[in-house]
Amino acid sequence: MENFLLDNEDILFHLKHLDLDRLIELKEDEFKHKDKFPHAPEDIEDTKENYFKVLEIIGEICGEHLEPRAAEIDEEGVKLVDGEVQLAKGTKEVMDMFAQADLMGFCVPREYGGLNFPTTILSVAAEIVSRADGSFLNFGLQQDIAETLNKFGSEEQKREYLPRLTSGESGSSMILTEPDAGSDLQAVALKATQGEDGKWYLNGVKRFITNGNGSLGLVLAKSEENARGARGLSFFLYERDEHMVIRRIENKLGIHGSPTCELQFNNAPALLVGERQRGLTKYTMWLMNAARLGIAGQALGIAEAAYREADLYAAKRIQFDAPVRTLPPIFEMLTEMKISLEAGRTLLYETARFVDLKEGFEEFSEKYPERKGEVLAEKKKYTKLANLFTPMVKAFNTEMSNKVTYDALQIHGGTGYMKEFNVERHTRDARITNIYEGTTQLQIVAAIGGVTSGTASSIMDEYDASEHTYGEEMLVTIRKAREYFEETRKFVTEKKDQTFTTYHSRRLVEMATNIIIAYLLLRDGERDDRKKKVASTFITRMLTQVEMNMKFITTENYELLKNYEEIIGKR
Repeated sequence: MENFLLDNEDILFHLKHLDLDRLIELKEDEFKHKDKFPHAPEDIEDTKENYFKVLEIIGEICGEHLEPRAAEIDEEGVKLVDGEVQLAKGTKEVMDMFAQADLMGFCVPREYGGLNFPTTILSVAAEIVSRADGSFLNFGLQQDIAETLNKFGSEEQKREYLPRLTSGESGSSMILTEPDAGSDLQAVALKATQGEDGKWYLNGVKRFITNGNGSLGLVLAKSEENARGARGLSFFLYERDEHMVIRRIENKLGIHGSPTCELQFNNAPALLVGERQRGLTKYTMWLMNAARLGIAGQALGIAEAAYREADLYAAKRIQFDAPVRTLPPIFEMLTEMKISLEAGRTLLYETARFVDLKEGFEEFSEKYPERKGEVLAEKKKYTKLANLFTPMVKAFNTEMSNKVTYDALQIHGGTGYMKEFNVERHTRDARITNIYEGTTQLQIVAAIGGVTSGTASSIMDEYDASEHTYGEEMLVTIRKAREYFEETRKFVTEKKDQTFTTYHSRRLVEMATNIIIAYLLLRDGERDDRKKKVASTFITRMLTQVEMNMKFITTENYELLKNYEEIIGKR
């Protein structure tokens, strides 16, 4: 039987070695639920066994049922019939399987019907699901909506709506973007007005809404008529009724199994979530960060699928009397693809662990205010790390996925361009990942502060101070790359030129990302001989890339900044 967990040796490697003990202690709150809820764990090892069993179920559903339906789902797509979205037959069948297996409330507390799993395990699940079908976003997206409502909703809202999400009874969507407010969410114009009855009503249009047909949605809307920008926005929970019309579904390049809708709200009743005027600055940003982590997992899963297709094809394809897999131009591509996947995976799991620790310490402080001083330093530390690593991994994994799928299609040659081959679908599906939930360019904007302020340097110091029982030469190489990075960071910050910093921000973030991944792969190599070779190959190339960026930033005479207007012309 196909199982997309058990056949992935690298995921199994990480599950064996992930440092989960502290976050489990925080998540399970001294295992108070062990006698209250069925299947609640009684200790750390029992918790890890639960994680593995559930991932194994997901791996089986994805390998045996979702992946074999993926091509048909892509071909059938979604349709809008009499104002209602019709999902592909295969999508509905597998969604029912997930609901029957109680997988729809992955990270939601048990009292609302969830599994109470951490984001780290959700990231593993997101990759497995997306390897099977990149369009199967309902699983990952459902978690974001439910988790956001659990974190910021009232107790009444949580008890009313979370069980419907965790059971699979209700689908959900995040309803943020508009025709004139894509990346710039401060420009949101959909109005929320409070009637004389004290209730809120929504009016306006939203666009590019994934799963916009979901019966429950979290809506960003302008609630303060005279306030400008983010201060005028609040967050609302909307239950679909006759006051919202699905105007159309988008005809997209990829992820055809996932409906992307344009919605018209006509005096639609809604519930305020949390406080007024915090809709963008607090609630939406939290929701989007959770979604970005999920998309980093989605991109990784799509890339894993494409790599496997390319590797299999290259082994079978005979050219010049030999499998093309044995030819240097091809095995170089395959090797780089494989290393990129493992780099993205180790970065994803480290990021998710930081996010879990951040959330865990925040929840601890709320539950035990008299003890919040005990975790204050850790909470600050992991908040900074989560804020840096989340956009960093979203940028790295989605760009990596586009490169891996591109190369996978190239290895197939002309046949890969044909729809009969899965790699064509993977290439199309990957393309959205570095666009939605914040483009790569916006992820760089989100990450650059943590790079220039020293947060990235502090975690590099921590990695460097760890015990290293092998790879002294590799460590020397990483430290040389760090010298280049710190010299470049100092050069940029001392210049105190915001345009210059913005111009070079992507190069700076890429330098930091590559050095962090080098440390993570070096750590992985402590546990596995093959991983040592992965680390060595990555680190050797990493130094060249970091040095190149350093030289470009510190010695280039800014020809592009001086000449771009004349080159592209003024409008």
